[in-house]
Amino acid sequence: MTDDELENALHDRRQELFNLRFQSATGALENSARLKLAKREIARILTVRVEREAKLGQR
Repeated sequence: MTDDELENALHDRRQELFNLRFQSATGALENSARLKLAKREIARILTVRVEREAKLGQR
């Protein structure tokens, strides 16, 4: 994935997490496991971003 694609995916996952948390608060959440998955995907994207920044810093 390119940097732009990563940023778009990060934005999408954060928006999804917001919506899931809102659904959870209102009692409308059907799949509570999706909250954990969304958080995990955000962490993975952030990890890739940090690794790329570190790699660029070494050059």
